[in-house]
Amino acid sequence: MPEKLISELSVFFPAYNEEKNLRNTVDKAIDVLKDIADQWEVIIVDDGSRDRTGEIAKNIVNDYPNQVKVITHNPNRGYGGAFKSGIYNSQYEWIAFTDADGQFDFSEVDRLIVTQKETEADLVIGYYLGRKVPVYRILGSKAWEIAVFLLFGLWVRDTDCGFKLFKKEVVDTIPKLEAERGPFINSEFLIKAKDAGFKIEEGGVSHFAREHGAATGASLDVIASGLKDLVRLWFKLKFKK
Repeated sequence: MPEKLISELSVFFPAYNEEKNLRNTVDKAIDVLKDIADQWEVIIVDDGSRDRTGEIAKNIVNDYPNQVKVITHNPNRGYGGAFKSGIYNSQYEWIAFTDADGQFDFSEVDRLIVTQKETEADLVIGYYLGRKVPVYRILGSKAWEIAVFLLFGLWVRDTDCGFKLFKKEVVDTIPKLEAERGPFINSEFLIKAKDAGFKIEEGGVSHFAREHGAATGASLDVIASGLKDLVRLWFKLKFKK
């Protein structure tokens, strides 16, 4: 039997109203995990979905009762809340996540693993190789990255890319994450990892157009919540120092 690429890997999928995407996304990931990891688990975080996402997630658990579990939020907590449920319930040495919307090819996790082995990084974060979203969202993301750089000194190509690989040690070491509803959770995670001295590397990943459902990350209330979280962390770190 050929040697596996990684010994232990937890994978989680934040999901909100992804009934048409979830099954395909998770099935493809499981096929990959069987080939690359000695031990693995999948965590589906159903963030208060109003469609059949929860039902489909439970059906997947029935197919893989020992390796897939579902965490259900009721009511919806937002992307940050789903992210935190995923990382704080992952048990294995390495953790990866992608969004449940099918816009990433999970088989490309091997690129992140190879980059980690070559660089001995603690975190390998994806950056988009051609992001399939409207131009205004790309411009908004770039403005956000500039703000994060100016306030915290963190510069990466795509802070919010929803495809990352990192050591559980990072999660266990850094201060508890606080962002809940807005898009700041990825930035907060990386800022705290950087401040704790962990090594961050980047790797390119493909991005595909969403086939079903609608994204919710660009709504005004989500953006406002993200800005509030950003300013709050800046004050906290500034006065702590």
